[in-house]
Amino acid sequence: MLKLAILFLIISLIAGLFGFTGISAASAGIAKILFFLCIALFVLFLVMAVFVGKSI
Repeated sequence: MLKLAILFLIISLIAGLFGFTGISAASAGIAKILFFLCIALFVLFLVMAVFVGKSI
C-alpha cells in the first residue's frame, strides 16, 4: 500500500511538472489518503501486537 502511495506521488510530481494540474492534484490526494491509511493500519497493528504480546 505504501508502494502505491509513492507511485501516486511520483505521478503527481511528473504531471505537475508537465502542467497537468488536475491530474496532479487528484493523484496527490490519492497518495495522501493511501499514506495516512497505511500509517493508521501500522499503528493499529502495533497496538494489537503490544496487547497480544502482554497476554501470552
